[in-house]
Amino acid sequence: MMSKLEDKVNEILGVETKSPVTQKEFKPLVPRMEDKNKEDVDNDYKYSRENYYNLIEKGQEAIQGILDIAQEGQHPRAYEVAGQLIGQVGQTVDKLQDLQKKLKDLKEVPNKTNANIKNALFVGSTAELQKMLKQNNEDTKSKNITPEETDISDKWFNLY
Repeated sequence: MMSKLEDKVNEILGVETKSPVTQKEFKPLVPRMEDKNKEDVDNDYKYSRENYYNLIEKGQEAIQGILDIAQEGQHPRAYEVAGQLIGQVGQTVDKLQDLQKKLKDLKEVPNKTNANIKNALFVGSTAELQKMLKQNNEDTKSKNITPEETDISDKWFNLY
């Protein structure tokens, strides 16, 4: 609604009175659809992937538009904006590729184990440790011995 003063000023200046712009309700371009038969990781991956594709497509449209404006006006700032927009779309493409790698890494984690022993912990009394070290020292004179070959080898645990 316009006041009487605004109506008079618009009439004097010859400005047309426009009706107020109504805002549209926001609807996401990529609706969130969840497949109950899949894990959250898969659903999130699919949703993120669709959003990245949408962002890339919108970015390409924006690049074309800003390039048209830059060619018409030949203004350096328009070309600068176009260059920045191209860089941002390129970063979004990289994020899409990173998304693929992250999903692959997430799915491989449960199947991937490291067999290398990084730390070993002796669980037992000091007397047992001294006994084992003494026995190991005596046996080492004649041959190399591993913890599995000692009589208290069940006291050793591998920590990963």
